[in-house]
Amino acid sequence: MSSVCAANLDPPAAASPEVPEQKKPLKPCCACPETKKVRDACIIEKGEEKCSDLIEAHKECMRSLGFKI
Repeated sequence: MSSVCAANLDPPAAASPEVPEQKKPLKPCCACPETKKVRDACIIEKGEEKCSDLIEAHKECMRSLGFKI
């Protein structure tokens, strides 16, 4: 005897008309994590006055992503 599997003839949910996903805008807190981490560590260890170059680098990164700093 052979067994026959019943096939589901309903279309999968993914086959519904595609709606283009809109990309959520980047939040300032999540932008430029590399420069932010280094900047924050410097400020904690040395104080804001001695980290102006890292602060400016982070601002430039933010500006390059479209933030008005």
